[in-house]
Amino acid sequence: MPLFALATLTPLLLLCLAVPFGGLWVLLAVLYMGVFTALLDQLIPMVLPDAVEGAEFPAADALLLVLGLGHLIAFPLVVWAVAGPSGLMVWERVLLALAAGQWFGQVSNPCAHELIHKGNRALYALGVVVYATMLFGHHASAHRLVHHRAAASLDDPNTARRGETFYQFWPRAWAGSYRAGLRAETLRRRGKGLHPYAVYTLISAASLAVGFALAGLAGAAVWLALAVYGHSQLLLADYVQHYGLLRATLHNGKLEPVNARHSWNAPQWFSSALMLNAPRHSDHHAHPSRPYPALRLPAAGDAPFLPYPLPLCCSMALAPRLWQRVMAKRLDKWQAHIAVTGNLAPDAPSLAQAKQR
Repeated sequence: MPLFALATLTPLLLLCLAVPFGGLWVLLAVLYMGVFTALLDQLIPMVLPDAVEGAEFPAADALLLVLGLGHLIAFPLVVWAVAGPSGLMVWERVLLALAAGQWFGQVSNPCAHELIHKGNRALYALGVVVYATMLFGHHASAHRLVHHRAAASLDDPNTARRGETFYQFWPRAWAGSYRAGLRAETLRRRGKGLHPYAVYTLISAASLAVGFALAGLAGAAVWLALAVYGHSQLLLADYVQHYGLLRATLHNGKLEPVNARHSWNAPQWFSSALMLNAPRHSDHHAHPSRPYPALRLPAAGDAPFLPYPLPLCCSMALAPRLWQRVMAKRLDKWQAHIAVTGNLAPDAPSLAQAKQR
């Protein structure tokens, strides 16, 4: 827990210092989010050991609460500093927006993700509010009700097909998850009470109104830009962590259950701490309610692993030719492995066949 707290709260502190003081604090915030994390992963090739099975982490929810509230404080502060009369120079405003957007994308998103999986109503509500301030409230519904059921299948908008670029994936996943989440919530609630999508819309509208109140049209525009930048990083992580992986079709015509084979994982220690163990993605799908400090890495032969840390792979995915060249070899190698080990159902479609369907 000390590592999770140090990795996630340090950049939040730097952002809060950058708003009134600018200068060195802005540079430190950018370097922390953009360089420092990658360097630590590469210079200290360490993998944190798995927690003891059944271990409890009473401080885990407290950190989520601090991060969620920190997000709600930092977002309007940054909007005011970037778009309002903060006295910061142009370069300071640009770099502050970049650093803050990365923190919202790489820390706020995993925090909200953990919160919406909590049974506690207050913590769940905080996760919804964090997502909705980034104009992505529907993810609270689509992730739980659609993605966890349909991951690694053609029915999941957030599973990237092999050969699909991130720029093709983004609009398909955004619109598809919005519609799929709306259908799932409507069927589940059947007209009882206020529809969650109405709540998401109200919070998002209120967020943009706060941006306008802070700095007029510029404030609303900066809020919108930071929100899109933030939730685009969530979509980018989804793109990378499920890229090209599809479940096999069994003899009875049903899809095999989601298991460790259907998510890309990354073992690097510091980026995992920064992202609340989001790179241990297979175990999250296997145990959605397992607290993030207890998520476990699968064995090398049981699940596919990314060639580099998750944030670096996400950056690579922005260059489609580079990404597909690197991942084609990984996918081919992984498919050969599961075919040889007998883990692929005999009637499972190839990825090319699945894409044609």
